[in-house]
Amino acid sequence: MMQTTSPRQTSPRQASARTLRRESAAAGFLPEINASLPVPAVRQLYLQLRDGIVTGTLHPDHRLPSTRTASVEWSLSRGLIAEAYEMLIAEGYARGRHGSGTYVASGLPPMPIGSDGKREAADTSTRRGISAAAQLAMRTDLSPPAQVAFATGRVIHDERTAGLLKRLAHRHIDYASDGYRDPQGELALRQAVSAYLTASRGARCHPGQIFITSGTQQALDFAIRVLVSPGESVMIEDPCYPPARLAFLLNGAEITGLPVDGNGLITERLSLHDGPPPAAIYVTPSHQYPSGSALPLARRLELLAFAEAHGSWIIEDDYDSEFRYDGHPIASLQGLDATRRVIYAGTFSKALLPGFRVGYMIVPDDLVAAFRAVRPIIDRFPAPLHQLVVADFLNEGYFPAHLRRLRESHRAARNNLAVLLHERLRAHLIAPVPEQGIHFTVSSTGTWTDDQALAEAALKGGVVVIPVSPMHVSASPEPRLLLGFSGLTAAEADMATERLANVLEHTQFT
Repeated sequence: MMQTTSPRQTSPRQASARTLRRESAAAGFLPEINASLPVPAVRQLYLQLRDGIVTGTLHPDHRLPSTRTASVEWSLSRGLIAEAYEMLIAEGYARGRHGSGTYVASGLPPMPIGSDGKREAADTSTRRGISAAAQLAMRTDLSPPAQVAFATGRVIHDERTAGLLKRLAHRHIDYASDGYRDPQGELALRQAVSAYLTASRGARCHPGQIFITSGTQQALDFAIRVLVSPGESVMIEDPCYPPARLAFLLNGAEITGLPVDGNGLITERLSLHDGPPPAAIYVTPSHQYPSGSALPLARRLELLAFAEAHGSWIIEDDYDSEFRYDGHPIASLQGLDATRRVIYAGTFSKALLPGFRVGYMIVPDDLVAAFRAVRPIIDRFPAPLHQLVVADFLNEGYFPAHLRRLRESHRAARNNLAVLLHERLRAHLIAPVPEQGIHFTVSSTGTWTDDQALAEAALKGGVVVIPVSPMHVSASPEPRLLLGFSGLTAAEADMATERLANVLEHTQFT
């Protein structure tokens, strides 16, 4: 009897090998897992598979190797591979078919691929640009000044204050009791700030008007967001504190500069403004930055009257009010305001620690609701730990003694620098001794006319000075320099004035 030839039988092992070869060829790539990297192996595998999908190495509807096959080929555990596949499926790069396997998703947009198989960079000619204000910010150096001679805003270490702050901070490090807080800030600090400003700055306020901020800069940005719509006109001092100017620009305001003289903002120029009434006017009346002048009473009243007549807000930046060395402190503009036009901003950055990032703002009563509504959108509420520490520091009476020590230290540094500037640099610099603040504003005797070139040369010579001319808005720039003296030791002042004198003697700046 003739025996019929049966179809060729395939053993399970042969079938498995054939499947292994077929799926390996389909996979088309071998991932490289580097155990020395801090990135977990499953994350590395997922990222390499994802890149293979978006770059087209793994085609749409392409079946990925089974976890058993991939484990053999890639020398990885099946559990790790399964987890990476699940991540791809969860994020839409792959899809699973029950009983069939895992497949590359279809319909994904293509990723540009270069001739070398790598992703191409986006065409910069079609990329949307950044704002004009951001471009200006990139050209303006707002980086923190180095702790070197004449840099402004240096802070000295006070061992007594440091010990007190450490002890006070220990009280409040209890995360178990923490939670979401009042958008205006901690009540204890607002009460302390209200009492302090009423006594020291002649402010008229209560704790319900106080907002705690992350320094003066956040207070300015916060106020602008609430009070100024994009495209509205604002007036600022000319020259002006650069971060304040940029804050208005970044919020879309149209800026008009008002010139400054030896008595601060020239308020007579307000009536010459022929455009729409300004939404806000930004001023530093107690100590104009950068000129150092103070706004007299007549001009303050004229400014308040203009704001009332034109429906404008006044943003008062009282950035260094604590440091007045001769006579009584100048009262705040806010304390004169009977029409509730002034938003007052201040900070503890210069009087305590910049790293605490604790500032404050007084808001008219009828604006509190608007500021409370906007605050959660910005940062919800200020961080409580530093607020509670500063509140205790103020409420327990440590701040006045700290300020006296700091003020006397700054006074000594100012007086020492004044002597050295006169002895070594009077042929080049006119340096009136400031009655307030933490910097000298010096002008030229005629031996130099380019403050930016001088600043660059001084930096190469090992000393930092800050040019004023870039701070002008529209007025003709007057070459001047800022020389910071806070935290300046006698040895540093001696070295810095000698280096600056050497630069001025051996370099042409006209």
